[in-house]
This record gives sequence, structure tokens and C-alpha cells, in this order.
Amino acid sequence: MAPFGKIYSYPNNFRVERAQVIAAVNGLEVPLTENFQMRVTNATPDFLSKFPMGKVPAFEGADGFCVSEGAAICQYIARSGPKAAQLLGADAKTEAKITQWNYFAETEIIPNVLPPAIMVLMKLMPFDEARYEKCAADTLRALKAMEAALKGGKKYLVGDQLTLADIMVAGPIFAASKFLIDAEMRKDIPSVVAWLQGLAALPEFKPLGELVLCETRTKP
Repeated sequence: MAPFGKIYSYPNNFRVERAQVIAAVNGLEVPLTENFQMRVTNATPDFLSKFPMGKVPAFEGADGFCVSEGAAICQYIARSGPKAAQLLGADAKTEAKITQWNYFAETEIIPNVLPPAIMVLMKLMPFDEARYEKCAADTLRALKAMEAALKGGKKYLVGDQLTLADIMVAGPIFAASKFLIDAEMRKDIPSVVAWLQGLAALPEFKPLGELVLCETRTKP
């Protein structure tokens, strides 16, 4: 089967990996472009003619359709295959709940796990202890909200099957579990941990890699 499209990005970007999980659920192939160089490839006239902001991830369909912003790419891929109703919701209320969690991922999880990653993994900004701890505390606050939603052995955030909500939220949490969401934090969120482990066992989640649960937070 020919690829549905391709994504421009640097490797190990959870925003891309989420899109590839969605593609796998929908029976679509969406590989990364080869030989992408950050600030080189996305600064060329050809790239900027398709994606004027020069941001990645950026999606280019086999039919020439182009869209940027990670969440929009995920939404488009979810809408474009046979599992669209499952991923996005078959009625207005289910769709609203899924959308609620999608926004939750973008506003409550990602803004709190990215700064610590930039400080201690990428080392692209000086380490700021106060900001690091604030991000950790706000991450735990968000995870506790998920804990309340998943209590009682729920396997998925919305309904009784995998939806876009699970994939959008799991992407950054898989990443943060490697360096920020430590054993002490996990004591308060057993249902979230079980939910993560259940998703990690699904073959479609292979693009996110192995679920690694760190024992202690990474600091300089």
C-alpha cells in the first residue's frame, strides 16, 4: 500500500509518534521523511512555500494536501480512515468528550512536560529549579484529574474503546514517564499507570516506543 502521506520532523518527536499511532489504527502509512535536518530542510524555499511558519511536524499528503501543527495533523489522519467514527466519536457528546481530552493534552500536559525536557534532556535552556518543580507539580495535578476519570478499571478515557483522546494524551505522558513522572508521583495515579500499560501493549502503539517508567526524576 502506498503511503497516505509523509511527515517532516526530527526523530523521536512524540507529536509525530502520536500521528503514526493514529495512522496505524486507521490502516494508513505515514512515515517520516528521510534526511530531514532541523533549521536546514525547514528553511528551504520549497518547504516554506508549503509551510510558511517553517514549523515541524508538518504533513504532506500523497495528494499534495499540506497541514501543520501536531494536533491538526492527528485530527486529519484520524478523519481519513475507516476508524474515523471510533477515533473521533460517532455522536456529538462523544466527540465533545474526545475533543476535551485532546485540548487537555495540548494545554495541561505538554506545556508542563516540555520545559523540564528542554532543561535536562535537550539542555537548550539553563536549569531552573523553581520552574522545574512547578512543572512537575502541575503535571501531577493534571495526572490526578486523569486518575479520577480512569478510576474503576477503565481502559480508555472515553467510552469502551480506543479513541483519539487516549492517543493524544498518551503521547506526551509516554515521553514524560522516561524522565519526569517518577515512582513517587506514580503512587498517586495507579489507574493512570494501568491505562498506560494497557495502551503500551497494543501493537498500534509501537511508534511511541517502549513504556519506560523512571524511578527518580532526571535533574542536572
